Amino acid sequence: MAAAAVTGPAGTAVPDAAAASGTAGPETAAVPAQSGPPAHAAPSLGRKVRSAARWSLINTVVMRLGNFATGIALARFALGPAAWGVYGIAQTVLLVLLAANELGVGLAIIRWDGDARRFAPTVLTLSTASSGLMYAALFLAAPAVAHAVGSPDAAGVLRVMCLCVVLDGIAQVPAGFLTREFAQGRRMVIDAANFVISTAVTLVLAFGGMGAMSFAWGSVAGNTAALTGFCLAAPGTLRFGWDPRQARALLRFGLPLAGASLLALCVVNLDTLVVGSTLGKVSLGFYVLAFNISGWPVRIISEAARRVSFAGFSRLAGSPQGLAHGFGRALAVLVTGTVPLCVLLGVLAAPVVDLVYGSTWVPAARALPWLMALGLIRIGCELAYDCLVAVGRRRALIGVQALWLAALLPVLIAAAHLHGIVGVAQGHVLVAGGIVVPVFLLALSRAGISARWVARACSWPFLGGAAMAATVLLLEWRFGDSRPALAVTGVLALAVYTLCVLPSRHFLRGNAPTDTLMR
Repeated sequence: MAAAAVTGPAGTAVPDAAAASGTAGPETAAVPAQSGPPAHAAPSLGRKVRSAARWSLINTVVMRLGNFATGIALARFALGPAAWGVYGIAQTVLLVLLAANELGVGLAIIRWDGDARRFAPTVLTLSTASSGLMYAALFLAAPAVAHAVGSPDAAGVLRVMCLCVVLDGIAQVPAGFLTREFAQGRRMVIDAANFVISTAVTLVLAFGGMGAMSFAWGSVAGNTAALTGFCLAAPGTLRFGWDPRQARALLRFGLPLAGASLLALCVVNLDTLVVGSTLGKVSLGFYVLAFNISGWPVRIISEAARRVSFAGFSRLAGSPQGLAHGFGRALAVLVTGTVPLCVLLGVLAAPVVDLVYGSTWVPAARALPWLMALGLIRIGCELAYDCLVAVGRRRALIGVQALWLAALLPVLIAAAHLHGIVGVAQGHVLVAGGIVVPVFLLALSRAGISARWVARACSWPFLGGAAMAATVLLLEWRFGDSRPALAVTGVLALAVYTLCVLPSRHFLRGNAPTDTLMR
């Protein structure tokens, strides 16, 4: 579940722990996990969340811009589509392992009431042991896994890159304490060290001719630095210990979450495995690049929000009205900030890819418009995931993720054979929009968040997005796609979007007294 985000030098990242449970810790087992905060605590909580959100957004934007620039350099001058395909396979396996490497127990540091230092040693022991065992199994299975996905030469990359699983397992406790305390300023320093070291190692090795293996060693070096930073920023938290009663409570808490998180990561990364096994590593390289581009809005905006959203939702869990308003406003902020990026990258896919990465990578642009739509859907689903976990709806989450995965697998396989990487992207959108979104809306309504909150959050941004897309198409038809024309088109389209979303500004500001999330 990656409490310590694993930042890749190619503009990819494993997000923070996505969720936790409504189960109480062993110190508070007789009471609900998180009753609503008293009225006098709300201003203090609001200040903490606002400060953490600002630092998290700054952190995410800076790191993503750096990753973006590094990815351009690697794609243009050092690595071709085949190397990116091998990297995509290794990255996918790493993401899946990180979804459940610590059995979900690391989230207890963030979620449980009481003194977290009392049960932190047991969390660290469980997390480290399970991560080590998982890596050992991967090390033995790496050749078979690489062969199964059509890239036999990926075995060595898998074995090196997945060392990050062990590093992440050890980092769970100190990273969890930083999240619990909304210490995103310290987190930014740690992520900066991770980025600088991982990027430097990756660039040196890539230009030295090591191909996809450069990503692997860069990730390991960066995450080693991050682990060191977490330990220094949260001193005294890296202590092993064992309490059988706490261990049982932690496993009851964490295993359902680990299962839900594993299903969620399988959903997000199933397409990579399907493309690799059916279309080959060159097509996979194009698809991975397009998917990474589509993830820019998700990582820049959604990832920053998710570093504080779960803690904020947890504190609103005891107030249905406050939770509904907090979720609606959080969704509105995310969608309003994401729609213009999705529209620009989707409508101008080919010229943007050609401009940024070069003509070699233009085939990736064919899948990008559909993947941008998927990225927008993912932002809403991830926020709903965090909210449902915060209110203890673990069974609903597992059901949603299982349904998503079961529906997605046959659709992607058929789509890959019929229409290549474009078909895979289209299949993703079909399943997500047609099946998963309605199920999430139903689950949210049962948690007290009606569909009107979702409609209120999305109506003005979606209207603005439609107007913006029409503006972009008209201007591109009139002025072409030269660099000056693209700049003018982007500025004018953003102006149209801003005018369209102005009526929602009061809702975005959040004037309700119960609204403390992302205020």
